[in-house]
Formats: sequence, C-alpha cells, structure tokens
Amino acid sequence: RHRAVAEAFFVAQRLPNLFRALFAEGAFNNAFVPQFARMAEGEGQEKAFGFARDTLSVLFTWMLIFCALAMIFMPWLMPLLAPGFTGDEAKLSLASELTRICFPYLGLMSLTALFGGILNSLNRFAAPAAAPILLNIVVIIMTLAAWHLGLGNSPDTGRFLAWAVTISGIAQLMLIGTSAYYAGANIVPSWPRLTADVKKVLVLSVPGLISGGITQVNLLIATMLATGFAGGVAFLYYADRLFQLPLGLIGVAIGVVLLPSLSRKLRAGDTAGALHSQNRALEFALFLTLPAAMALIILGRPILHTVFEHGEFTRADSFAVAPVLAAFALGLPAFTLTKIFQPGFFAREDTKAPMYFAIAAVVVNIAASLILARYLEYVGIALATSIAAWVNATLLVGTAVKRGHYAPDQRFTGKLPRMVLALAVMTGVLLGLNWLLAENYSGKAGFAAALWGLIALCAAGLVSYFAAAHVTGAFRLSEFRQAFRK
Repeated sequence: RHRAVAEAFFVAQRLPNLFRALFAEGAFNNAFVPQFARMAEGEGQEKAFGFARDTLSVLFTWMLIFCALAMIFMPWLMPLLAPGFTGDEAKLSLASELTRICFPYLGLMSLTALFGGILNSLNRFAAPAAAPILLNIVVIIMTLAAWHLGLGNSPDTGRFLAWAVTISGIAQLMLIGTSAYYAGANIVPSWPRLTADVKKVLVLSVPGLISGGITQVNLLIATMLATGFAGGVAFLYYADRLFQLPLGLIGVAIGVVLLPSLSRKLRAGDTAGALHSQNRALEFALFLTLPAAMALIILGRPILHTVFEHGEFTRADSFAVAPVLAAFALGLPAFTLTKIFQPGFFAREDTKAPMYFAIAAVVVNIAASLILARYLEYVGIALATSIAAWVNATLLVGTAVKRGHYAPDQRFTGKLPRMVLALAVMTGVLLGLNWLLAENYSGKAGFAAALWGLIALCAAGLVSYFAAAHVTGAFRLSEFRQAFRK
C-alpha cells in the first residue's frame, strides 16, 4: 500500500516537471536568455526589461490557459501517462488527483524560470541557485506534518506532498521575483502583446520545446514504461533523486551560468573568449562529474542503506534500487556534456540542431527501453535513458566540432588523462574500503555504523581523488577555487 501512494505521487510530480522543463527551462529560457543578454548589452537594460515584460505577459497568459485545461482533462490523460495503473482504479484516481494539485507548479516555475533567466543575464546567480532548495524544505516540512498527524501511508500523505510541490513553487517565485525587483527588474504582467521580439522568442522556442527538456522527456518515458513493473516507478524515482543531486549541482548550474556568458561574448565577436569559457566549463564539469558517477556506481548500496532503508523501505528495496542508480550514473557525464554544449547552439540562436538530436535520443530511448526491459525490467529502462543521453551528447559535441564552434584546447587535452588517472586511484580506494566495511551494511550493525561507514567512504573518496588530482596536475586547488567562484 505504501508503494501505491508513493508511485501515484511520483507520477503526479513527473508531469508538471516535464512541462516545466519543456516550456520554462527548455523553450522559453533557451530562446529568451540569449536575446535578453544581447539586448541588455547592446541596447541598454531599459529596453531589455521592456522585452522581458512583454515576454512575461505572453508566458503568463499561455500558462494560465494550459494549466487550466490540463487540470480539467487530467482524468482522461492519466491512463495514457501511467498505462500500468489502468488495472488499479484507486491508484489511477489518486494519481490523477495528485497531478491536479501539483500542476500549478508548472505555471509558477515558468515565471520563476523567466525571472531566473533575467538574474543570470545580470550575473546574479545566488537566488536562482538557492531557489530549488525551497522545494526540498517545503516537502520535508509537509512530510513531518503528515507524520505528526499520524497519516501514515494513507492517500492523505500523498495529498500533503502534492500540496508541498505547489507551495514550494509559490515560495520560489516569491524569492526569485523579489531578487529580480531589487536587481532593477520591476516587471509585472500586462495585457499580452506579440511584439517582433516576442515572436522571435516564440519561433526559437518551438525547437527548444524538445531539446531543452530532453532529460525530463526521457525520464517521463521511463516512468510510463516502469508502471508495468511492480515497484518500478518507485525504484526509478528513488534512484533519480540521488542521480539528480550531482546533475543539478554540476551540470545544470554550469549550463545556466554559461548561456548568458557565451551570448555576450559572441555578440561582442569574442569567439576566442567563448571557446575558452566552454573549455573551462567542460574541464570543471568533468572533474566533478566523473568521480560523482563512479561514486554512485560503487557506493549505491551504502548510500541507499543509510539514507532510505528505514520504515517501509526494506533491504530488498535497496537491492532493487542500487542497479537502477548505477544505470543512471553511467549517463551522468553525458547529461553534463549536454548541459555544457547546448548553450553554444542556443547562444548562436540555433535551436533546431539540438531539437533534431533530442528527437534522435528519444527514439533511441524508446527502442532501447522496449528491448532492455524484456531482460532487465526497470533497470533496463534506466540504462536506456543513459544510452539516449550519450547519443544526444555525442551528436552535440560532434556537430559543434564539425562546425568549428568548439575545439579542445591544449590545457583541456592535457588535463583529461590526468583526471582519468585520479579517478582510477579513487576507484581503487573506494572498492577496497567498501569491501572492508561490508559488515556496516549487513542490516545487523545499526544506523550509526552505516552512517559512520558512509562518512568514511565519502571522505576517503574525496581525499584520494583530490590528492591524486593535485599530484598529477589534473586540477590545482587554486584552479578549483577560481572555477567554483565563477
């Protein structure tokens, strides 16, 4: 029963997150930010803020209509989104109800993404970076409230969590909107006007609907297919939560900072500066992403045992989720490469090429999921998502190189093999220590032993990797501090 409520909530949360990625972070942001950055640089902030106001008005109106229609027709849409739920009327009905509660989050996050794009273009990154934390805070508060009220695993707990998603959207919009106001962007929606600049954003947005939200599209496909396996949706969700942590901290954060920077440099004709920025972003991202991916693969069981294996989450669940987490982790570098190379296309107002690559990746994802799920069930679905990510990343990088938009510089090519060597050192340390501490995760040692074991593993991994990186020259501490500040 606890898994039924959890899976209904996970499906409900996936849909607004998909459309948020498509319409807000994908389409509008990737089309809006380069144009806003160039306008602010070339024509002044007043002109850019006027353009932002017109864009906000159109976005607000569209989202209002779209959210209303989606909420009205959700009972008819849900069987298509969760075909595996059709045999369980109670679960299907609950998923539909929870999705209706969550759906305003899409509209709220669309406005938040636009204000965040303005702040990023003005080199103010703190508020957009901090805003997603509010979702976790509100969800934790509402979970504790449900526990305090003794709701247990009832559908009411799912309703509490669904409302937490929408409330967090309000909180994020308030934070970002206030920050934009103090940055000089006193922008409120007015009667929507399709100006020439807004039309240009809309035209560029159409391909960006797919390319910008490719990760969420593939995860939605994974969720839909996983509804056919007992516990599949829940297992994918738990693995995805852990996988999204390094992706959000590294890939998404670097991509958000990189887009306005590339747009300004390309407008100024500084192609050498744009290339330097992309190489440094790639260098820094791989330096952090490669060990993160390896750690998730090796330490999946210790992490799941320590973080999740309490209450209704059993040891069997940990063993089920660990290979899913490893399958997602194999694609982590590819997801990060996508976040770094897509801005190069968007900054040049080319949203079509990334769209074609994203479509190819979706086709690969569906085909690979259908094949691998026959043999590996939900693990095969996660593995297919990673394969699709590598297809997308390979097409982006290959096309950027072919067009002369990207070339690895001497510094990057010199550091990459040293990073791999440092990664090999860390891998050996983690494998050895994980074997020595196996008893800490036997289920008999208790939570304290598991926690201290996980802390020891993480500390050993960090120390060995950074020490090896420093000795080999893969990354100096001064370079890391400089890159982190940027």
